[in-house]
Amino acid sequence: MLQTVTHYGIHFLLPLAIALLCFKKQWKLALVIMSNTMLIDLDHLLAIPVFNPSRCSINFHPLHSYYAIGVYVVLSIIKKTRLLGIGFLIHILADTIDCWMMS
Repeated sequence: MLQTVTHYGIHFLLPLAIALLCFKKQWKLALVIMSNTMLIDLDHLLAIPVFNPSRCSINFHPLHSYYAIGVYVVLSIIKKTRLLGIGFLIHILADTIDCWMMS
């Protein structure tokens, strides 16, 4: 239960907090963009089985690979793609903490 609350809390509450604190004038747009980055979980459809509660997503799925994480870091540095990069990194953070809690 704690793992689920932590995972989804990071996915939903952290983007909201960042949007409200860092993007005050356009917080709604920032929240929508960061929330939509959860679509990187579509790469789970490539795995068999699609869902495995004991599997760590980090470096297993293509959009959760170390290479992809490097791209997300670069995206977060560039002003025009910053919200996407931050959203992707929040997603990776949630999945990383999930992995730690599983082990």
